[in-house]
Amino acid sequence: MSPEFSVWIHVSRPPAEVFEAVADPALLSRYFTTGGAVGRMETGQTVQWDFHDFPGAFPVEVIEAIPGERIQFLWRRNDGSGNNEVRFVFEPVDGGSRTKVSVTETGWAADDAGRKASYANCMGWSQMLCALKGWLEYGINLREGAYK
Repeated sequence: MSPEFSVWIHVSRPPAEVFEAVADPALLSRYFTTGGAVGRMETGQTVQWDFHDFPGAFPVEVIEAIPGERIQFLWRRNDGSGNNEVRFVFEPVDGGSRTKVSVTETGWAADDAGRKASYANCMGWSQMLCALKGWLEYGINLREGAYK
C-alpha cells in the first residue's frame, strides 16, 4: 500500500482569508516559500515555488482551486520519479470565523524510500500549517532562520 497522510490545524481566520494565504504568491512567500512563489494557485496554472533550504525553484501544477474551499495540485517527488498529489481543504468552523485546514499528500512508492520521503513531507506540511497559523494570527514568520 502506498504511503498517504493528512495533517490539519485550526486557524482563527475565515476560510476565504486562509485560502488566499495559500493561493496568493505574495502571501505564501511571507511565511512558507522562503525563496519565493511565482504565480497564483488557480485551476490549470503551473506556478513556481522556491525554498532557500531546498534550493531550486520547482513547478507546482494546479489541478483545481476553488476559492475558500480547496486547492489540489501535483508536484515532483523528492527522488524525481514522478508526481505526488497534494490536497488542501479549507473547512469553516465556528460559523466561519475559523478554518480547519487539512493537507493530504499521496503518490509515493510503496517501499522504504517512499515511506521515508512521505515522513519528511508530513513533517514539512505540519510545519507549513503552523507557519500559516503564526503568520495569519500573529504576523510572525516561524520559518525565519529555522533551517539555516
